[in-house]
Amino acid sequence: MPSVAVKLYSVFFKLLLKHRLQNLISISADELSDSFGVSTRSDESVSAANPSFTDGVATKDIHIDPMTSLTVRIFLPESALSPSEPDSLKLRHRDDYHHQPRSDRRHSHGPLNQNSPPAERNESRRNSYGCNNENIEPYGGYAPSPKRNSRKLPVMLQFHGGGWVSGSSDSAANDFFCRRIAKVCDVIVLAVGYRLAPENRYPAAFEDGVKVLNWLGKQANLAECCKSLGNRRVNGVELKKLNVQGHIKDAFGASMVEPWLAAHADPSRCVLLGVSNGGNIADYVARKAVEAGKLLEPVKVVAQVLMYPFFIGNNPTQSEIKLANSYFYDKPVSVLAWKLFLPEKEFDFDHPAANPLAHNRSGPPLKLMPPTLTVVAEHDWMRDRAIAYAEELRKVNVDSPVLEYKDAVHEFATLDMLLKTPQAQACADDIAIWVKKYISLRGHEFSY
Repeated sequence: MPSVAVKLYSVFFKLLLKHRLQNLISISADELSDSFGVSTRSDESVSAANPSFTDGVATKDIHIDPMTSLTVRIFLPESALSPSEPDSLKLRHRDDYHHQPRSDRRHSHGPLNQNSPPAERNESRRNSYGCNNENIEPYGGYAPSPKRNSRKLPVMLQFHGGGWVSGSSDSAANDFFCRRIAKVCDVIVLAVGYRLAPENRYPAAFEDGVKVLNWLGKQANLAECCKSLGNRRVNGVELKKLNVQGHIKDAFGASMVEPWLAAHADPSRCVLLGVSNGGNIADYVARKAVEAGKLLEPVKVVAQVLMYPFFIGNNPTQSEIKLANSYFYDKPVSVLAWKLFLPEKEFDFDHPAANPLAHNRSGPPLKLMPPTLTVVAEHDWMRDRAIAYAEELRKVNVDSPVLEYKDAVHEFATLDMLLKTPQAQACADDIAIWVKKYISLRGHEFSY
């Protein structure tokens, strides 16, 4: 069972959340109508962006849509600054890791490799590759150097939780979680600050997710244009390399090329990760990526991770009945959140945004969905529907293991007070083991 501290915190959490939801419901639709939207609440604790590698990850915020409040926070791990290690060194890391004991900390509904090496540690490289020399932007943060041959890392789009009405890409809890994921998975994380409800109801958050995926593809294409324009050749001989990132500008004269992504991102290895209701967004974005196919190139979604997704349906599952009053996001509070998110005329628990197995679900067949890892908690009323979705994916030969964590509650790996627990760290490690199967350049070296 969860600890007494978790139980007490859950009581206060639900009271505050219910109060917030009821206040939002009481406000008229005219007062809330705002096409620009909000992506964070004023009463939430936020963490400022830090573009230097003080703890192994640099961050920056980008407002990517002038018509809405849609933003992304980029988490760049310090491992991106060094060239790829020799194969012999990588193998030595892996051999060392094989001899480290690993505790049994979760139940698996599918096979999972236990032999993946940990994320590379780069503390010793800070003096050589950090922000102390030529890699400094005017505001004091890291700027890629055209003289250095840096690594290309996979990109992970992360969608935060919060029951549609709260949470943000720059909240203190989400910042901590994304830094952890960037390090253990060795990826560039793009935390999406989508528009919140009820100011912007369905499908705003889903459209924002797709918009960020398209923006990533645009950035990759702009970077490729810069690369080709920067190489001057005469009679097949390269004469000079130019830095032309600043030459592609928008109407206001600002560079349209994001330098961190241009230097370090490999969009052909893109992973989606959604937390709670963010899992619903990730699954929707995955479907749209499948529908788009080659139109998204060079972006390719190779896998997705659904962490205790916010699924619900008209026909209650066993866990929805037995655990309806479970910790933190219980069913009555979650129903209020859905009422604030779905348009009044579309309110239905079998809405495609709520139930991934609804009969009216549109989009590609399940067999075309990307490999999907589902994380569920023992004391979460939403667990059964998430497991059922994973089982349907497995029936059509999609790799879709489920990790169920004993004595865990909804958001056990992402909630502020639970982030530093051993179980939260274990969850991040387990996600890294599975994700590396699909993002490793060395094939299935990390697979189970």
